[in-house]
Amino acid sequence: MAVGQLPVQVREFARYLSELLGRLDQSAGWCGVFWQRDPDGMRACLEGAEVPPWDVVQALLHDLAADRGIPEAERETDTARALHRASVAAYDARPGGRELLSDRLDMMLTEQRIALERQADLTRQLGAAADPDDIERINLDLAWVRDDHDRATARCAEIQERMDRLADADRPSWVDLGTAPSGDGFGVFPAVSPSGGPDPHPESFPGSFPDDGPHVPRQDPAPAAEALYAAEALYGAEALYGAEPESRPEPVSDAVRELIKLRGEGRSGEAHGVLVEAAGWPADRLPEFAVELHRAGLSADWATLLWEAASLPPDRLVALADALAGSGRADDCRKLLRQGVARPAPEIAESIVALLDAGREREARALLDSYLRVRTPEDVARCAHTNPHRLIPLLLETARGVSEEHHWDLVHALRVAGFSA
Repeated sequence: MAVGQLPVQVREFARYLSELLGRLDQSAGWCGVFWQRDPDGMRACLEGAEVPPWDVVQALLHDLAADRGIPEAERETDTARALHRASVAAYDARPGGRELLSDRLDMMLTEQRIALERQADLTRQLGAAADPDDIERINLDLAWVRDDHDRATARCAEIQERMDRLADADRPSWVDLGTAPSGDGFGVFPAVSPSGGPDPHPESFPGSFPDDGPHVPRQDPAPAAEALYAAEALYGAEALYGAEPESRPEPVSDAVRELIKLRGEGRSGEAHGVLVEAAGWPADRLPEFAVELHRAGLSADWATLLWEAASLPPDRLVALADALAGSGRADDCRKLLRQGVARPAPEIAESIVALLDAGREREARALLDSYLRVRTPEDVARCAHTNPHRLIPLLLETARGVSEEHHWDLVHALRVAGFSA
C-alpha cells in the first residue's frame, strides 16, 4: 500500500459514516454533542484518517432510531457493524498499529481513573449539599462522569481486544480470543438524550433494538482461558494464604438483593457503588458472588465488577485470579488478568519489584506471565527501565516459558530499547 493511501475498508466505512450522518439532524442528539466536543475527531473519521469507537457509531444509530424509527435503525445495525469491523481490522494492520493501540490504551486507562476520582469527589459534594439547585447540579455532573467512566472502561476492553487480534495474527499458534467491533478515535463523550440534554441514566437511552454495544463486555470461551493461563499454575486462594476461607460478615445474597432493588429503581450510580465495594471483598467470596449475579440475571454487573477488580493491587489481583480459577471460572480468571495488566509499563514493573521485595515471587511471575501474553514486546521491554538488573533476567526467563518466539521478540525489543539481552 502506498504511503498515505488509506485501506479500502477504511475508505468504505468513512463513506458509510458520511451517508449515515446525512440522514440525521447533526445539530441534535448524540451527533450534535460529538460535533460540539470533538469536531476535529468527527472530521478525521469522515475523511478516513480515524475509525470511531463502536460506541460512537452505536450512539449515531440511536439517533437514527429517534429520527427515523427503530425498524430502520435495526436494519442498519448489522451493516454498520460489519463495515466497522472490517475497517478496524484494516486500520490496525497498518505499520505502527500496535504502538498506536498501546498508547491509546494507556490514555484511556488514565481517563478511566480520572473519571473515578471525579466521581468520588462529586459523591462527597453531594453528601454535603443542602441547596436543591446544588444537588441538581451535582447529580447532573455525576451522570456525565459516570458515563465518562463507562465509556473509558468499554474502550479499554475494545482496544485490548484489538491488540489481542494483532497478537493472534502474528502468532498463529495462539488460541483465537475473538474479535471486538470497535476502536478508539475520540475523547470520552457524555451521554445525552435525543433532545440534546444530558441523560442522567445513560443506559436507558431510547431505542429498544438489541443493545450489543461496549457497555456489556463480551464473554470469551473458557478454553481460551486455559490456553492463556494454565489452571495448574493457579493454586486457589486458600492454598495461597494457607488458611481457611474468611468468614462472610456480609453475605453475597444481601448484595445481590440490593443490586436487584437498585437496578429496578434506576439507581445505577448506587448500584455501581455496591460493585466497587464488592470488588474489595476477600478473594474467596467473589466466585460465589459471580454465581449469584448470573443466576439473578445480572451478568453485566459481574463484568463491571471484574473491571473494577482489575485495578486491585497486584497481590490481591493474583489472589482473586487464583480463587476464580480454583472455582472453575478459568475464563473470568483469564479476563481479569488481561484487564489487570492493561496498565502502563512502569506501573507493572514497580508492582513486580514490590512483589519480589515482599517475597511473593509466584505472584510476581503470574503477573508478568499475563503481561507478556497480552502486551507487545515493546511494552514489555519498557518494564526493564525501572530496574534493569533485576527485571531483565526475569523478563527473559518468563518470555521463554511462554514460547521461544516470545523470547526472541523480547530480546529484539530490549536491544532496540538500548539493553543488551
